[in-house]
Parts: sequence; C-alpha cells; structure tokens
Amino acid sequence: MKTVIRRITKGIWLKTTLILIFVCTFSVFARGFYFASSDCDCNPRQVIVQLNNSRDLPNITAQYHLDPVPIEQFGSPTYYLLSILDSQTPLQIVALMSRDSRVRKAEVNRLFSNAEVEGLSWTQGQSWVIGQSWVIGDSDRAFARQWFTGRIHLNEAFAAAGTHGRKLVNGQDTGAPVVIAVLDTGIDLNHPAFAGRLVDPADRWDFVDGDNDPSEVGVLTVDPAFGHGTHVAGIVAQMVPDAKIMPLRILNRDGSGELWRITAALIWASNHGADVANLSIGYPENARVLHDLLDCEDLGISDDGTRFPELGTNRLAVAVASGNGGNTVKVYPGAERRQGMLTVAASNANDFLAPFSSYQSGWVNVSAPGENIVSALPGELYGVWSGTSMASPVVAGLAALVKAQHPDAATFPAPHDLLNRILRSSVDKKYGNTNSLPWGSVNLHRVDALCAVTNNTHCPIPLF
Repeated sequence: MKTVIRRITKGIWLKTTLILIFVCTFSVFARGFYFASSDCDCNPRQVIVQLNNSRDLPNITAQYHLDPVPIEQFGSPTYYLLSILDSQTPLQIVALMSRDSRVRKAEVNRLFSNAEVEGLSWTQGQSWVIGQSWVIGDSDRAFARQWFTGRIHLNEAFAAAGTHGRKLVNGQDTGAPVVIAVLDTGIDLNHPAFAGRLVDPADRWDFVDGDNDPSEVGVLTVDPAFGHGTHVAGIVAQMVPDAKIMPLRILNRDGSGELWRITAALIWASNHGADVANLSIGYPENARVLHDLLDCEDLGISDDGTRFPELGTNRLAVAVASGNGGNTVKVYPGAERRQGMLTVAASNANDFLAPFSSYQSGWVNVSAPGENIVSALPGELYGVWSGTSMASPVVAGLAALVKAQHPDAATFPAPHDLLNRILRSSVDKKYGNTNSLPWGSVNLHRVDALCAVTNNTHCPIPLF
C-alpha cells in the first residue's frame, strides 16, 4: 500500500512513505493448468496437484520426482501440496503434467509480493493498494467520529437491527456473537480496539509461523506491510462492535504469502466458527484451488464437482477487495465471480468511485467507503489509510451484522443469499462515461447498512 504516514511525536511530524502491495505476477493458463511467468513468482520447491484418482499418487510422484508424502492435502478429488525433490522448476513440472491424463489440475503455489512491479497492465505501474495514511496518535476520537459510518447509516442500522453483532433468535439477544475471520498480516492482539472482541486463542492461527499467535510482526514506518491487518480488523470492529474477530495470519513480515495458506486459512475459519471472512489481498491471475474452495464455501460443491469434505456442513460468506489498479483490469480472487463472495470497490466521501479503485461491472459487485478511513494501527495508535483493502472489511462487517440479525438458516440458506441482501439493498447510483473515468460507465452499488438490515431494495440516493 502506498501510504504516507505522518506521526505526531513531541510536536514533530515525521513523514515516511510506505509501500504495501499484495501482487503476484503470473500469466499463462490453459486446460485447467495454471502457471506463472518464466521467473515463477511462486514457491520454487512446491506444486499443487489434483489427480483424477488418488491411487495414482505414488506413480505420479515417482515420475515427476516429487516427495510421495504430501505436505498437506484437501478436497475430493484431493488437492495435494507436493515438494519437488530435484532441480526441476514448478513451471516445468506443471507444463509436463498438462499432458498427463491422470492429472486433473496442476498449478504453482503462487506467491504474493510487496515489491512494486512496473509495466504490468493490471497495476499500471502502481501498487495494488494506493492511499495515504497519517497516525493520529493514541486517541480514538477520530476513530469513533469518522465520515463513513454516517454515510452508510451505521448507527441507524444498529437501532433497526436490534443488535451490534450478537445473534438474535425471535428478536432476543442470545449472547452468541457472530464471527468474522480476517486473513491478513495478523493484528496487534493488545490494541484497545480489540479488547473483548477476539475469539479464543485456540481459534486463532498463524499460518506463517505455525502457532496460535497471529500477531503482526515488524516495525511501524520501517516494515511496509506492518499495520495492514490491524487496520483492516479495526474497521470490522467498528462495523460490528459486539462480534468476535478471528485473526488469521497468512502474510509474512514483508507482506508476501502463498496461495496454499489462503485455502488452509479459509478451511480453518469455517471449522472454527467463522460466519464471514475478509480477504484484502490480490493477484492478477485466478487459481483453481481457490476457485473450487470458494464454490464449496457457498454451495458445498464446485462447478467441476470438486468437494471439500474438510468443511463438513460449514459455510462462509466472503468479502474480497477489488484491487487498486485504477482501471478495469481483473484482480483475483476478486475477479473469480463466485456466488458466495462479494468483490468490493472503494467509494469516497462524495459517493463516487475512488480514483485508485479497480472496477469493472462484470466482476465488481459493490462499493463501500475506502478513502481516508480511520482505524487501528499497532502500538495503540490510530491512522487513516485509503484503499479497497479498507472497503472490503466494511462489507464483511455489514454481512456479519445482517447475519447476527438473522442467524437462522431459513432466512439465509447459503452465503450467497446473505450477500445478495447486501447487493440488492445498496444505493444504486450510476454515472456515465467521460474522459476522466477510466472505468467507463459505473454502477456504484454503494452499500448501506440501514437499507441492508431493513431489506430496503429501493435505498434512497443521497442528494449531494
């Protein structure tokens, strides 16, 4: 994220530029076999493979010089994460497997990178998240009084829903909180914004270090990724203050991560009680394992018949940031267009699409406030950041609020039913194609909390 942090320290402003990008550069895909560009922005010693018949695993691993004992495995037919034993590259193995009838799908274990890559059409040479930030200090007054809560009528929604995030049965508070998983860089577990608002330690997990301490790692203003997860989680906490946040760390100190961690974290979230998940991440090509899992998180089966028995009957609604290319180029997983997820662009205080936001009506579902959003930063601080990373947790929080209002399966049998309520109740504001709009005609579909909880499908358009 390109941010500019202004920190007040004993009357002296320290101005530091941060860059945080969750980018992965990979290009070619065919016949269900997805692989990276020649430099392979992926784990160099791993491949992800789905076989038509699991009994072929010993022969497959022997032929391609892979460790016969999978690192991990999910799904049916099974997806295997396999280690490479010789000097072959993941690209070479995936290319060979594309001609093997025993192999259903194969792809590299893609990496996310926080290094800005010039010349890519989907970023226009910019970071995935663009914005500015300045640390306000240790006061939470601006956090409580920021502009976006009034724009989406959040306080009115609390009153109309009769809940701030605890589940209701027949209109009565059960005391059971709705749970939102935040898959990110981790969070500052000791920040006052999260006091009493985190799930039990047994339900947290750090997929980078392999323990149940998903704390952010780094130094503010030094490590460019540091603070991202805390800021995102702080927005969720403001949207549903009585809910519980499930912090899941999937990104390293430098902001990089791997595709397999996302799938593992989504399965973890489902099996540890999460109702909603937020993904403020992106990369420029789709990944079949995640595509299939998102289908199963909604309907229990993917479009090609893959299932994930690990999920059981658990289902998960997912909010995903659209990316910040400032253009119409697809960013994944937002561009997956799966039913159980909403892809979220960023709107501004004037109810227009933020200029940095990626948007195209064919794959972006809704928008939410994402410019100059106040939220938590590590070290008991608060700051203002801009980006679709900030818009996505607004929608995740709103989905959790509506779910708390109607936790019964009869109202929302599947996650897409819940998310369709949010889409249908959005402010349906359109504006046309001009030279100043790189996205062409825009249908903002800006979310409104009051209209969502009252199921008002004719949400009034602001007069300004």
